[in-house]
Amino acid sequence: MRYYFNKTLNEDFDKVIERVTEELKKEGFGILTEIDVKETLKKKLDVDFKKYRILGACNPPYAHQALEAEDKIGTMLPCNVIVQEVSKGVVEVAAVNPMASMQAVDNEILAEIASEITAKLENVIEKL
Repeated sequence: MRYYFNKTLNEDFDKVIERVTEELKKEGFGILTEIDVKETLKKKLDVDFKKYRILGACNPPYAHQALEAEDKIGTMLPCNVIVQEVSKGVVEVAAVNPMASMQAVDNEILAEIASEITAKLENVIEKL
């Protein structure tokens, strides 16, 4: 089982960020965090890196259910989605596969929640 779902698009990087955010919203996710890896690496290490953003996506009702089922699951939240510029005008979007990460947790209720979130994230990637 792969630990992510991905899709490559021939579009502008910023436009893809907008599309990903909108598709996540349609599936009930909000963006809790946004890390600009390019900017951070430049600032902290003075290195040049490609355009790369990590979006921390959260679906509050599911996050609540997951936390009720397994109080340490917060170590795996939020669901990360990356957007990276592979080359000029070519952008890859990848989302974590919650089912892959949840294999380490022996909790049937959590497995059901992870399955539903997996379907939602797959749908986001598919619709891009």
